[in-house]
Amino acid sequence: MQYRKLGKTGLKISEIGFGAWGIGGGLWRGGEDKQSLPALHKAADAGVNFFDTALAYGTGHSEQLIARFLQDRSEEIYVATKVPPENLKWPALPDVSINEVFPEKYVIESAEQSLRNLATDTIDLLQLHVWNDAWITEPDWYIAIKKLKEEGKIRFFGVSINDYQPENALHLIETGLVDTVQVIFNIFDPSPKDKLFPACLEKNVGVIVRVPFDEGALTGKIDRHATFFKKDFRSRYFRGDRKIQVEEHADGLKQFLGAGISTLSELSLRFCLSWDAVSTVIPGMRKAEHAQANCAVSDGNLLSEQQLRELEKHVWQKNFYL
Repeated sequence: MQYRKLGKTGLKISEIGFGAWGIGGGLWRGGEDKQSLPALHKAADAGVNFFDTALAYGTGHSEQLIARFLQDRSEEIYVATKVPPENLKWPALPDVSINEVFPEKYVIESAEQSLRNLATDTIDLLQLHVWNDAWITEPDWYIAIKKLKEEGKIRFFGVSINDYQPENALHLIETGLVDTVQVIFNIFDPSPKDKLFPACLEKNVGVIVRVPFDEGALTGKIDRHATFFKKDFRSRYFRGDRKIQVEEHADGLKQFLGAGISTLSELSLRFCLSWDAVSTVIPGMRKAEHAQANCAVSDGNLLSEQQLRELEKHVWQKNFYL
């Protein structure tokens, strides 16, 4: 496992992290604890020391599962979690005051609930689960974060940027008040590299990449015949003719396989890791075999400049979350 600095936090974290949305259950089929706990341990055995969860994942179940996992580990492991928006709107809506989303009292109470779920006294990284740069002028979020830091309940602060809005945190980064940002970045949507990544490098802000596989679209396993459990959110994400679109776009990437890259999942992770601004990539790992395959990619071999240029031809502008 290779390690990188998480921006100005100084933490040295695994470049492959553990995305813990799926193990919370609920919207994901296959998130059963009997599979999730072995996946957590397999990842840690492979050197993963950064686990990203959220209070909203399985209404706290993901955090609680990580607490169970940590009881059996002795190495230093860093846990990041998130405060859900009080109005339960993802992404953050424009022209909505932060008082409806992250009022001071609510942020503190949510952090304290996460502390209980994680069975810890301090959260390594607390993130706001949505963000709107217009909130910079509204003080509630900062007052809450400052209090939590002063009380030793959190070490560092970050935000999870709205889906496909990588520039909606540039002003926050400029203030120097944020330690990390979490953003969608993958072969189909590399837009954060244009403005967000340079800003993060300049201000030494850690970058946590989420959705490296585009919810499975970049694994090569989603085709027109794929089926999903009714309550699995992917049944909506890939609704209508979207599976056919995915199949066509994924097929176009198979030309990059070979010469040390055996799967589209591997290609997708190597793409994300090939950018200096990226601190870690957090694919979901609901099963032990997922953890083993993802962690194996961390071997120091990055894509060449030529490969990155060729992959630019496969950018696909869409938003299946809508």
